Amino acid sequence: MVARSKTEALRDSLLFSGLSEEELGELAGIVRVTALEPEEYLFWEGDAADALYIICEGRVKVLKHSSAGKEFIVAFVGPGEMFGEVAVFDGKPYPASAQAVEPTSVFSIMRGDFVRLLGERPDVALRIMLVLSGRLRDAQNRLRDIANERVEQRIGNLLLMLASRLGPELPFTRQEIADMAGTTIETAIRVMSGFKEKGILSSARGKTLILDEAKLRSASEETSPL
Repeated sequence: MVARSKTEALRDSLLFSGLSEEELGELAGIVRVTALEPEEYLFWEGDAADALYIICEGRVKVLKHSSAGKEFIVAFVGPGEMFGEVAVFDGKPYPASAQAVEPTSVFSIMRGDFVRLLGERPDVALRIMLVLSGRLRDAQNRLRDIANERVEQRIGNLLLMLASRLGPELPFTRQEIADMAGTTIETAIRVMSGFKEKGILSSARGKTLILDEAKLRSASEETSPL
């Protein structure tokens, strides 16, 4: 179920990489492991926030549903990354749902154990603050982009941001890219087909490969309408 040991996986996490072997061992003792199948939900929006989560292996998407049932992807979370922590901090229900994208192993730390850890390890608390500030900045940038940029710029900038984190081969479908960019699948297909014709990217079987990042950056900076 989990190819690596808990200690190894925790050591690879940004939050806990500075802990000693003894501290990692203690943390591994309170961590629970959950295995998820593709499309299986870990929690739903509105559920009681009793734990925060760290991806050991696989990938999870954090999403919200509109009253009409439309899905909006808030974020994708990969190995070593944390999610669900904000709700744990404020004691309120999870503000979004979490669904596995592929076979995934997730570590969970119960709220009481996590609060105790922060009291004992202020360096971990500082790292969490840095993670949260980065996510807030990303959210602000996404809101700005949705409000001010035309859709070609939004999709181009989204692809550049994802490539900076994951490399040029992106494991996302056009539907997922449309959801992250806040647009329709039809518009995403049209824009990405235009990028493909310019030799900027290629796509097949749920993956997008960026062939020319410089051209993509240039196309994202253009101001002429589609």
